[in-house]
Amino acid sequence: MEFKRCEIEGLVIIEPTVFKDDRGYFYEAYNAIDFQNNGIPDVFVQDNESLSQKNVLRGLHFQKPPYGQAKLIRVIQGKVLDVAVDLRKNSTTYGKHFTLELSAENKKMFYIPAGFAHGFLTLEDDTIFSYKCSNLYNKDAEDSLSWDDKDLNIDWNVDNPILSEKDKRAQNFNEFITPF
Repeated sequence: MEFKRCEIEGLVIIEPTVFKDDRGYFYEAYNAIDFQNNGIPDVFVQDNESLSQKNVLRGLHFQKPPYGQAKLIRVIQGKVLDVAVDLRKNSTTYGKHFTLELSAENKKMFYIPAGFAHGFLTLEDDTIFSYKCSNLYNKDAEDSLSWDDKDLNIDWNVDNPILSEKDKRAQNFNEFITPF
């Protein structure tokens, strides 16, 4: 496995070693010791999975402390544009975002520590998105930022994504007071 640091501190792209032959492929998607040895100490306690059609946008979501969640993300089938927004008030990259394409084909994984908002846009039909969380979901701690917020200026490359009712009501970044 190769662990690549991003320009926003804390974000890590993980590229697994994939073994392919005429039967298919095999790779180790998670090994706690390898992750710890590469600066990712989180213990993951919940796995989530979603199926979405093309142009579904989920996010930008986060859990407020003390229920903040680190996430380890990958795509089982299909392709997404994945986005992390830094919400850590003492960070030099506060309010900045990082985007990455994750797909079943490239098999990249993305580690996002607590203190970030996260969202993704599906780029193909029948995309299966999977992620591990370092904390259990808590409904009272959930929050979200608007996907099309002008201050965040994220280029999703989509005009009319398919959104949940919750995501349609998300707050703007200029109204947001970070709890991180």
